[in-house]
Amino acid sequence: MEKKGVMIPLVLAVGAAVVYLMVLTSKEKQLSKSYESATVLVSRVDLPERTLLKEDLVATKAVPRKFMSQDAFEIKVPSDIKQIANLVTRIRIPKGNQITQSALTSLSPTSGLSVKIPPGYRGAVIPVKSDLMKLIKPGDRIDVLVTFDALMADNRKEKVTATILQNVLVLGIGGNLGQGMTAMQFGETQKKDRQASAFAESGIMSVALNPNEAQYLALAMKQGEITTILRGLGDIEMHPMQMASFRKLFR
Repeated sequence: MEKKGVMIPLVLAVGAAVVYLMVLTSKEKQLSKSYESATVLVSRVDLPERTLLKEDLVATKAVPRKFMSQDAFEIKVPSDIKQIANLVTRIRIPKGNQITQSALTSLSPTSGLSVKIPPGYRGAVIPVKSDLMKLIKPGDRIDVLVTFDALMADNRKEKVTATILQNVLVLGIGGNLGQGMTAMQFGETQKKDRQASAFAESGIMSVALNPNEAQYLALAMKQGEITTILRGLGDIEMHPMQMASFRKLFR
């Protein structure tokens, strides 16, 4: 009976020690994990609001997991950096700050066209035939032609066509800005564009022009009829072009 009375406190003491060691080990693991290093994405430069992210605008940085933002982009393999493709900043992100998912939004018409315009260029909208809209994609290159009545040397008017812009970058077609949509999203966007153009023969195509080209486009749209010609993939060459007329054709 005496031995039994001694064993009970001993068992309780051993049990308490085991529980204490388990709690201590758990705390140590949590503490160790909190100081474990993680690689996150940070801004390489100050990123203003509505900046379209590219790989050269971000960098990777090792930080203790304890100081890692809850929705930060963790980089486990080099290809993880592609997670930022077609994302736009919702707020300003100072240089060196962690880039978080809540600070970004997907590229879409709601984020605006300006995020896609290259430095030094302007965004312009060109009407395009509905049939051609289905064939042109963001990132394609086009030439712009204008057909107008020219006053010849003998005071006679003659209809001519001139190529006024070459190698123009297409930024978007309707609501498609090249945002890498899923099949469902792409179908919904196409449906909206079809509904918008149901009673129109043309839709809109957004393009990037330098300031000089923008002036000539505005003039051409007032002076005559605009036609867009799609270039082959990778064709960026510029060619001198003569104005076309039926008089030259049948001379």
